[in-house]
Formats: sequence, C-alpha cells, structure tokens
Amino acid sequence: MTRRFHFISGLPRSGSTLLSAILRQNPRFHADMSGPLCGAFNTLQGELSGSNEYAVFVSDAQRQRMLASLFESYYGPEYEADVVFDTNRGWCAKMRHLRLLFPHGKVIACVRHMSWIIDSVEQLVRKNTLLPSSLFNYQPGGTVYSRADALANGEGLVGGPYNALKEAFYGDEAGSLMLLQYETLVSDPARAIAAVYDFIGETPYAHDLDNISYQADEFDQRVGTPGLHEVRRKIAVRERMSVLPPDVFRRFENDAFWLDPSLNPRGVRVV
Repeated sequence: MTRRFHFISGLPRSGSTLLSAILRQNPRFHADMSGPLCGAFNTLQGELSGSNEYAVFVSDAQRQRMLASLFESYYGPEYEADVVFDTNRGWCAKMRHLRLLFPHGKVIACVRHMSWIIDSVEQLVRKNTLLPSSLFNYQPGGTVYSRADALANGEGLVGGPYNALKEAFYGDEAGSLMLLQYETLVSDPARAIAAVYDFIGETPYAHDLDNISYQADEFDQRVGTPGLHEVRRKIAVRERMSVLPPDVFRRFENDAFWLDPSLNPRGVRVV
C-alpha cells in the first residue's frame, strides 16, 4: 500500500470531528467524520466466515488481502492524501485486525468525562425538540432517564464504544493506542495536535487553530439531529451548567478510568 492508514475512534461527543477538522488542514492528510468502512469491514469478515458455505475455499492469507483491499478501494485515486485517518467508534474493537493489516497504523481514541457525553447528547435532543433523532431510533417518547439508560447500555451509543475502548486499553495491542481527552483538545489544542503528530511519527504542520472549518449539515439533518457534527470556527472552552438531573450526572462521573495511572498497566499514552 502506498498510503499510511491511521484510525480515529473512541467515545461519541468527544472531539473526533473536531480532531478531523484540524488534521485535514494538512494537505498530506485526509480525515473526516465517521464513515462506512468499519461496517463494510465487519460485513466482509462475516461473509468470509464459516457462515458462508464457500468459506472453505478462502484461506487466511486471502482473507487478509481482501480485508486490506477495502481500504485502498474505498480511498481510491480521488483521495490524494499520503496519510488517511479513518474515523469510526468501532475501530477500538478491531485492534487485533488493524495491527495485522497495518502494523504501523495507530489508533487515536477520543475520550471525555462520561457525564458530559450523556449531557451533550441530551442537549442535542432538547435543542431539536421537534425532530426525533436516529440516536434513539427516531422514537419521540422517553425521558432523560430512559435516554441515559439507552445510551449507556452495552449496545448503546455510548456503552458500546466505552466497552470497546476498555478492551483496546487493556489489550495486547495497546501500544498502538493513544487516548486524546476532549478537555485537552479544547483547552490546549496545540499540545493535543503536537501529541498526535508525535504518536504517528509525522512531521509537525502549522495548523490554524483559530480558523477551523467543517460542515456536515445535510447528514445531520437526515438523521434528525442538526448540530451533531457542528464544529465552531475557533476552539474555546465553554463553561455551562449540565442539563442532566444531578443523580444522572453522578451516575457516570467516576467512569473515566483513564485518569487513574494505577488502572493503566500497559502505559497507554493519555493526553
């Protein structure tokens, strides 16, 4: 492969779109919001498994080539970047596969205090009062409590990626993983981006952190959640009160395991 592939993953509402918007200023880089490649990867992997009667004709070497070819096929000649960052929350659950296919590839997992992730989703729901969101299967009912439960369960928008993040953090491939905290990205973006460049071994680039540009208005409108991928032009810390009831906020406030060095036995870099 002529390109280098890296991956942006981690938790929702934790800065992955902002990170992509910054990285794509570098003309050598391509980065974007979450895309379809991880889903296609899972589908192809399933079709090459024993569930398909013809899988007996497929060797592991063929599986590896076919799965790897997805990336070059998707990022074809219309993408001129030397370095591609593919974004999907599912990549943290695919660390073994990525290490096999891309031995030099890195995974940057965006993380944030869980209470503020739940808060951010709830804020979007309230902002778009008249539009049921795909985040909750377009169901118009429910309360802040039922929405928090749905988000946090193992199959939910937050719970699923959270479990995948812990698997990656404690797994054998943790050396390919870096955690980038949302709090660092918005309060000290220069340090955050410098850490990303150092982690992936690329020459630093002079990013314009006061002039960020990214739009996905059509996508956000289609999924019934305008503002889902909104990126403000200038990065800044914006203090506000949580919209969550205190008991819901407290439920998640101790879930940031990455803040405790004693819970980081593999020495994963946390920025």
